[in-house]
Amino acid sequence: MKKLTIGKIRGLQQIANPDGILTMCAMDHRDSLRSMIDQESPGKVSYEEMVKRKLELCSSLAEHASAVLLDSIFGAAQCISRSALPKSTGLLISIEASGYGGGKESRLTRLLPDWSVEKIKRMGASAVKILVYYRPDLKQMAGQQLDTVNMVARECIEYDLPFLVEPVSYPLGREVNNPREFADLKGELVLKTARDITALPIDVLKAEFPADLHYKKDRSELIELCHQLDAASQVPWVILSAGVDFELFYQQVEIACRAGASGFLGGRAIWQEAMHIDDARERVRYLSTVGADRLKRLTEIASEYAAPWYRKFGLTADELADTSERWYQGY
Repeated sequence: MKKLTIGKIRGLQQIANPDGILTMCAMDHRDSLRSMIDQESPGKVSYEEMVKRKLELCSSLAEHASAVLLDSIFGAAQCISRSALPKSTGLLISIEASGYGGGKESRLTRLLPDWSVEKIKRMGASAVKILVYYRPDLKQMAGQQLDTVNMVARECIEYDLPFLVEPVSYPLGREVNNPREFADLKGELVLKTARDITALPIDVLKAEFPADLHYKKDRSELIELCHQLDAASQVPWVILSAGVDFELFYQQVEIACRAGASGFLGGRAIWQEAMHIDDARERVRYLSTVGADRLKRLTEIASEYAAPWYRKFGLTADELADTSERWYQGY
């Protein structure tokens, strides 16, 4: 059984609610947010406009989440410096650069230049997150991605910060133009990915739902797939939203939490419609009403069914680590 260090425990407490459930909101989007703001000319979206949107998101939604995920370029420091992030809300910060190298078939994660786990720790964040595109059937690329994850995991151990990994599958070859074919593979890909990624010294898996609900509808089958995902993951796991519409994400969160998930880390499913509203006051009104209500609904369902993050480690809330009289000497 994995033993957690005191820094990692504190970080996990900060990103969870008092019951140990992870009810987190992602707003670390960069290129995808630019495209939402200006689909025709995303490259023309200014730094100032990106920061403004992040501040709106954080100010409107952070108080309803156990933690928020922000990026270092437009969001994290800005939301702290302008008091948009409540002190009671945990902060995760992404470490990867936007996009990927290696082409569409072999999507390699790159770390953001001049950014590090040490800097994330220094600014007071609760946890580190990385996104990796991952196909376990592409052996060489998968190995390179695992090396990157392992390197960051080792740094997180050094600085005693929790590490969340978000592996995302993608279609190859004929699957690109045949979504049904890719959907048929989804469960197998997600389960194998969970086994590969959580064999490394990470702390939370941010998992894709192991089926496409446009093609698989049988509830008992979906719950069984999520039970298999729970068995495949060696660490607590949460469901990501991957930009699906809210009602679909709500279904995914409910099914996943009934099958062992510790909550969710949702982004666009919660707030994407607001980004198409040009008027700032209307945007904030939408985020503060519809967006906040969505987060509350997701939190209610997760609070009812999800497993506390520490249960996966075989721990209880009142004893998360051994703290003998001289614990600090070996820390």
